[in-house]
Amino acid sequence: MANIGYIQVVRHCNHFCGFCSNPTSPYVHTRETLRALVDDLVARDYYGVVLTGGEPTLHPELPETIGYAKSRGLHVRMITNGSRLAQPDFARAVAEAGLDLVHVSVYSVRPEVEARLRGTDDTLGRAFAAIENAADHGVAVNVNCVINKLNADHLDENVRYFIEHHPRVRHFVWNNLDPSMGRAEVNQALFLHRLTDMRDSLFRALRLLHATARTFRVERVPLCFMPEFAWASTETRKIVKGEERIVHFLDQKQTVRQTEWDHIYAEGCPECSLRPICGGLFERGDAFDPAELVPLRVPLRPIAEAVIGDPSDPSYPLRSFEEWEPDFLRRLEEAKSLPRLDTSGELPPPEMRPDAPPVGQVTDRSAARYRREMETVARRARSSGVAPERPHRLHVIDD
Repeated sequence: MANIGYIQVVRHCNHFCGFCSNPTSPYVHTRETLRALVDDLVARDYYGVVLTGGEPTLHPELPETIGYAKSRGLHVRMITNGSRLAQPDFARAVAEAGLDLVHVSVYSVRPEVEARLRGTDDTLGRAFAAIENAADHGVAVNVNCVINKLNADHLDENVRYFIEHHPRVRHFVWNNLDPSMGRAEVNQALFLHRLTDMRDSLFRALRLLHATARTFRVERVPLCFMPEFAWASTETRKIVKGEERIVHFLDQKQTVRQTEWDHIYAEGCPECSLRPICGGLFERGDAFDPAELVPLRVPLRPIAEAVIGDPSDPSYPLRSFEEWEPDFLRRLEEAKSLPRLDTSGELPPPEMRPDAPPVGQVTDRSAARYRREMETVARRARSSGVAPERPHRLHVIDD
């Protein structure tokens, strides 16, 4: 399977998004700790790695890490706000190191909305420069967008802008807001939308992308809110193909291995024809309302066939529905038989914690830096009108 792992390279950032689910932490990486995580993904026979953060370009040895991951045979991607990639020399450095693909995050092409979401002025121009710099150096460019209250009504406007002004962008990734962690958890009143707020705008955006032969993926959106494009759901694709995901979090969670993709379902969901391949509602902490979910009556087979027959994913071995269906049903039965070890509500639960190298470390120096950063966070929170994230507990080891 084409499993792709995630490594949080840093957890600080030069922007201040009020809906960030992975804000600053006291953990830091060295060259050695980063290499150990790359080696871990190689040992798991993963296809590729996504370097993320925080803002990964702030790590001084990012090009070296890209080069090492590439030398180990991984397909190397990065998620960035584009601020450093807007610098031509830096774009050249990461391209020469072997970066295959970059996801540049843009939430709204309306400057005032983007500034509010970023907590930082004048970010759009740098993001657009980053897109062009990366493409100029032969790095494939995707655009990532987190769906939230401030952009939920004009997602298609973003697409129209990129089609007109940045036609080399051929793939878009839409992530529904994760309200369970970080500043996103404590600022739900400012940034959390209703699912119905995004329905029409998301449909227009996906239809436009599809009509212009662009590709896209959508994460954390229940299928009843995107039935026409259910094959593009990240969770559905992983359920259909039986894929997993490793995330090396640079905080107390450490390494998390996700093999199941179901979340919260409403009372009527068992009646839905797509229930077996739907991830449901990514919901923790009484944020989104499960009552917004509605059962569908659409055939499952064409969706499964679109996923398993996707020519861009040649790694999946079963290419016909007749081969896939018995294998899928077998996997469902196996999943039902697995014990659930978590009885405390702890996240992530024990069954999602695999053996893995330590993810970074907390030292006297990094703890002191974290305290300074949290002072900066408090100042920026006061000036922007958002609440700061809850602080991490510090467990320091010697430098």
